[in-house]
Amino acid sequence: MIKIGVTGGIGSGKTMICEVFQCLGVPVFNADIEAKKIMSSDKILKALLIKEFGAKTFDKKNKLNNKYIAEVVFNKREKLARLNSIVHPFLFTEFFIWAKKQKTNYVVLDAAIIFESKINKKLDYVITVYAPPLLRIKRIMKRDNVTKEYVVQRMKNQIDDEKKVKLSDFVIYNDGKQMVMPQVLKINKKITTQR
Repeated sequence: MIKIGVTGGIGSGKTMICEVFQCLGVPVFNADIEAKKIMSSDKILKALLIKEFGAKTFDKKNKLNNKYIAEVVFNKREKLARLNSIVHPFLFTEFFIWAKKQKTNYVVLDAAIIFESKINKKLDYVITVYAPPLLRIKRIMKRDNVTKEYVVQRMKNQIDDEKKVKLSDFVIYNDGKQMVMPQVLKINKKITTQR
């Protein structure tokens, strides 16, 4: 089973690219969605999060308090790194269990933090979705109705795009100039004809 990571900075279009892979019949594990599920369901992880970030981490219905967590880690790299160091081992264990159950040539891990978490070392390939910073800022401002300053601050918490591109096996340019479908199909062909 080939395991491929798809990464990209906020606003790069990473999730849209993963949806294209899904249309090709490739199972996709969305790290953001799955992390939230695990953080609310795994008792050991919940206990670790409460110990680290306090009782407000979960609401009265015992669900993850996303707003509180966002406030705790926003603009605080050490807190964000601590959160990730607690959650990532649980999340990636879940990914590898999930991957074993799939019946396809390859699976995709949709995650912004592939290089930051060092999970790239356990994957066969990494694809970076690249878009110019100004385009990414415009997309997020429109999508989330937030300020430019907010988006720029979020971008600072992620590895520089040029570094991601250098570390990747494949790059998909989602810059509004090049069509993404032929790029995805080319990568799909290359991977599916290897074995």
